Amino acid sequence: MSDDAVALFQAIGLSEQKAKETAANKKLSPNLVLVIKEGGAETGVEKSVGALYYNLASTVTKNAVAHLPYLARAVRDARLTTNDQVSAAIKFAEAAKGDIDDGEFDAACGVGIVVTQQEIVETVTKFIEERREELEQKRYQMLGSLISGLRQTPELRWASSVAVKEEIDKQVLQILGPKDERDDPKAKKKAEKKDVKAPAAATKEKQAKTETAAAASKEGRVAEAAKSLKYVFEGELARLHKPGGNPQIHPKLMEEHLKRTGGKVVTRFPPEPNGFLHIGHAKAININFGYALAHEGITNLRYDDTNPEAEEEKYFVSILETIKWLGFEPSAITYSSDHFQRLYDLAVELIKRDKAYVCHCTGEEIHAMREANPRIECAHRSRPVDESVREFVKMKEGRYGEGEAILRMKMDMQNPNPQFWDLVAYRVMFTPHHRTGNAWCVYPTYDYTHCLCDSFEDITHSLCTVEFQLSRESYYWLVDALELYKPVQWEYGRLNITNTVLSKRKITKLVDEGIVGGWDDPRLYTLPGLRRRGFPATAINAFVRELGVTTSNTVIPVERLENYVRDHLNDVAPRLMVLLEPLKITLTNLSDDYLEEVTVANKPRDESMGSHTVPFSKTVYIDASDFREQDDPNFYRLAPGKSVGLLNVPFPITANKVVKDSSGRIVEILATYENSKADFKKPKTYIHWVGESKKHNSPVKVQVNLYSNLFKHSNPADNPDGWLADINPDSLSVIPEAYAEIGIRGARIEDSFQFVRVGYFSVDPDSDVKKGRYVVNRTVGLKEDAKKN
Repeated sequence: MSDDAVALFQAIGLSEQKAKETAANKKLSPNLVLVIKEGGAETGVEKSVGALYYNLASTVTKNAVAHLPYLARAVRDARLTTNDQVSAAIKFAEAAKGDIDDGEFDAACGVGIVVTQQEIVETVTKFIEERREELEQKRYQMLGSLISGLRQTPELRWASSVAVKEEIDKQVLQILGPKDERDDPKAKKKAEKKDVKAPAAATKEKQAKTETAAAASKEGRVAEAAKSLKYVFEGELARLHKPGGNPQIHPKLMEEHLKRTGGKVVTRFPPEPNGFLHIGHAKAININFGYALAHEGITNLRYDDTNPEAEEEKYFVSILETIKWLGFEPSAITYSSDHFQRLYDLAVELIKRDKAYVCHCTGEEIHAMREANPRIECAHRSRPVDESVREFVKMKEGRYGEGEAILRMKMDMQNPNPQFWDLVAYRVMFTPHHRTGNAWCVYPTYDYTHCLCDSFEDITHSLCTVEFQLSRESYYWLVDALELYKPVQWEYGRLNITNTVLSKRKITKLVDEGIVGGWDDPRLYTLPGLRRRGFPATAINAFVRELGVTTSNTVIPVERLENYVRDHLNDVAPRLMVLLEPLKITLTNLSDDYLEEVTVANKPRDESMGSHTVPFSKTVYIDASDFREQDDPNFYRLAPGKSVGLLNVPFPITANKVVKDSSGRIVEILATYENSKADFKKPKTYIHWVGESKKHNSPVKVQVNLYSNLFKHSNPADNPDGWLADINPDSLSVIPEAYAEIGIRGARIEDSFQFVRVGYFSVDPDSDVKKGRYVVNRTVGLKEDAKKN
């Protein structure tokens, strides 16, 4: 890392940390240094101009990089003043032959074009009027598509995006008025309450609107966010090319591609089947499927199954189940192994074009040659083409052992990008493949396979995370070397969560060493683990969509994800009374056969969720934390001589006597049910309880698993003794016999509940619901209330 480069990058407005990260980026750093120097910005510029320089350096393509000095000067001279103009300039430079013509460049990039406010108003007005009927139907949910559509109109191509957005907001507000219950679940609930008191003569039209609004937002804000495609029409995703907009080595390749696809957006989600998907993959799934959905395109699920040593059937099954659980349906399910023969044939063709060779160097030797200064080319690189073809055939026939021969692509060992240092295309592996059996003993690598399979499947947008940014040039190099259709690769920032690890290698270690119970352990942030813990797919989708899509890697506090889960479950989870530490209460003034059935709402103040009944008898149980033998003025629950209310029970109870066992532990409270005192004051506090009734088989005994963070530190690697030393020994606490009310009967696997005053819980797959044996996992706790006692 160069200190000079860090200082340069800070001069254009990057933070110290961002400047250091950029200086360490072997591809981006030299581009940005060149841009800053050509732009004369060494001593500093306005932050907005610095952002343009950074955008130019980070997005310039291989075919445009020769014109980078010209583009930098265009920013310096204020010819390029927006990111849209920079993107257009890069595209123009890609296609430029020889020196750039100033006039043609200015025309293509909107240089000097000023779109007046009046022009913005007129264009927005016309555009919205043409879609007014749809707007009135979809209301504010249509805002994203309006913004996207207007960005594509020629009249506003070079207009200020801020000015356009403000005008859209203004005109939409004039047509629809402020957001109401149709757009805001909280407002909807208030409107419903108001409508209950409304005169019976309310019009049918108003009733219909209320019913429509109720149906649209029944599940609340999180559910609405999980359906929103707004993130596709914002930021970098909004600026991606249209199908057909990516240049090819031969124009005919694009013509044939468009005939095959009909001009549709085609994306893919390409997981390796060597582990379960995790929370980061939820972002990738939403980006790939969401982008295609927003543009009426299709998305393939493609298993990148090129490493049979690490692949297992359970991973294939889990990946598909997880995608469907999140609410997505692949247009097609494909496998890299579908193309093994074609990939092999193309590898032979690559050798014949003198762009690949068989190498017999060891891994250590290759590493040493790459680390040398200058880098050293392998001695086998210059072997005759026919010889490499014969050697590759011998590899395929199993005449070389593992590690004795590899096929490498003949790229550019002196290129500063390590993804050009003669990457491995094929290696020998004597491991049966789950689909092809023993048919092959040579398997292609990711670097060779991925871009070719994208090409075979006519992918228009190959969307991946930023660690593949350096691979973009090698991706393009290979498809061009074979003269195939070339998709566009675009990278976005990874999603990371605090207090966990997402590395498959680390998760495997946790599983293998028995620290967790498996890939679906609820303490892990694998998606099957989160599903088992009770995290709803709706909340996960809403979380990743509202984060948006940028090119920056993000580390999000785990509490932020939990808030989405909590908010959604608050909307949809029925309430139950469950006692984690039951304490027996005997109401001495009731007869032994006293039994009353109390009606309990499944969700207070929401009649649509229904109700159920629970038994109330002479013997009830409360949670031990709701009783203190020594009273305190700030303690409002049960104590000797003190009264408390029981939820949904008409009269309070008063504690009279404490019963202890031989060890001094409190085992029972003798109390009075105050149903004979007409003037009894309403208690300050109501607590949850469970009644005893043989008739109802109550209480229901359940096992409760209390989960918390698996790691103590926000970043487990911060532990000076290593990430494994950061394991939280209290990440799981098991309560083998909690008491639940009978409302839990009939619950199915993965059903979620709010245990009143305790938290949100989900029924674990280890339950035997047919026999009434329940295991429940704590999903998240309730929101903390500092005033609660």
